[in-house]
Amino acid sequence: MDRRQLLAGGLAASALGALPARVRAQAWSITEQHRRVLAVAAEQLERHRAGLWRTDLVGIADFALPSSLPRFHFANLEQGTVRSFLVAHGKGSDPEHDGFLKTFSNVPNSLATSRGAYVTYEWYKGRYGTSIRLGGIEADNSNALDRAIVLHPAWYANPAMLEKWGKLGRSDGCFAMAEDDFNEALWHLSGGRLIYADKLGLG
Repeated sequence: MDRRQLLAGGLAASALGALPARVRAQAWSITEQHRRVLAVAAEQLERHRAGLWRTDLVGIADFALPSSLPRFHFANLEQGTVRSFLVAHGKGSDPEHDGFLKTFSNVPNSLATSRGAYVTYEWYKGRYGTSIRLGGIEADNSNALDRAIVLHPAWYANPAMLEKWGKLGRSDGCFAMAEDDFNEALWHLSGGRLIYADKLGLG
């Protein structure tokens, strides 16, 4: 186990250890995947805490998984719980449209997803209705605001797409969620919280 893994595990354990006994019992019954999600969330929160307004919940997008699987994890570090949702990736990251993200890009007009840490900003009304602005806070996603990379609902990220095509549609680089799931992000992930995206391979 390397230093990074050790740190992540320690942070996650500390976060869970601070919970009431009843909540801890529920938290330790979660899956191994969710343990890993909580560890990454705790590690990234410590790295970027200074730029955040709220630290209760962290969004973890694991783009090692295909778009057919729930890979956008909402890690509640106060309760030690994880909720997972479908999320689409950018056209430029999957030019073959086979459902797998191949590459990240921070280049304007690439239509690709960017890796790295984001802070969620305010709501606004856009092409897909109410959406959440995102600010990229690392070199790999520093153009997020200029590229209008946001978190929004979209019909092409609905579960019905899986029934028909076996994969979601693709965004222009944004984090696109199923329309019925988006309120979860609107109420629990907006307003100065952290999203971290990469090919993490958390299971």
